[in-house]
Amino acid sequence: MGIDRSRRITFEESADLYNETRARYPDALIEDIIRLSALRADGYILEIGCGAGNATVSFAKRGYRLLGIELGERLAEYARQNCREYPNAVIVQSEFERYDLPPRSFDLAVSADAFHWIRPEVGYPKAQAALKADGSFAFFWQLSVDPQTDWSRAVDETFQRLAPQYDRPNQPMDAGQIRNIIMENFREHCGIEDVTVKMYDWTETLSAEKYVKLLRTYSGFRGMEAVPRESLDRDVYAVIENAGGSIQQPYQAILFHAKAGRMSAASRVGA
Repeated sequence: MGIDRSRRITFEESADLYNETRARYPDALIEDIIRLSALRADGYILEIGCGAGNATVSFAKRGYRLLGIELGERLAEYARQNCREYPNAVIVQSEFERYDLPPRSFDLAVSADAFHWIRPEVGYPKAQAALKADGSFAFFWQLSVDPQTDWSRAVDETFQRLAPQYDRPNQPMDAGQIRNIIMENFREHCGIEDVTVKMYDWTETLSAEKYVKLLRTYSGFRGMEAVPRESLDRDVYAVIENAGGSIQQPYQAILFHAKAGRMSAASRVGA
């Protein structure tokens, strides 16, 4: 699965929409990370690519010290604003690859929907070097889910009619392929075989306006010309309005958790 990593800064162009529309992560995921990591109350967290702070807030409000690193200047500022009640969370605007991290200082390294934008031969060893011997990785991603409803089929038909060259927003992602890539990265770049993989499901209510704005944050839809973009926005908005003005959007997340120094024969799934 090829990734054009030159596109990672393009999220900065939609920082306002990203902050407004992107879903927070479920408490069950956050609590599992804390449990699996045996994170103490005074634990120190490194967050890589914190964006507008969608995951950052969940850890900061629990009292953990946190250093968040974000490439985008506007996104970093949003993360600071969203964490303003939590002085234990420090956000810096920097390229992760260039940031000078203190070695063996962090109890947990997390990354939410971001770590694939960093070359694995650089990112994995650097994160591992920043972790204490008993520290943990927790990398997680949201996966596209097909609701298989009348409204989702109508959205798909709208994309096929107006923007057939783009992936439809409800196109399900191959969790197995993602799992294989991440497991291989841990194995090749960190010497880690023992990785816990867990899945999480939840639902968000989205208005027609919020749904259309959310689509504008997806990296796969960047570069669309103004005229087809406006037509697409208008027709997708009409679909949601015809469905009652709001829809139930299912979400799914996949978590990969590993101990920095653990090496064993096989991975554990759903531990």
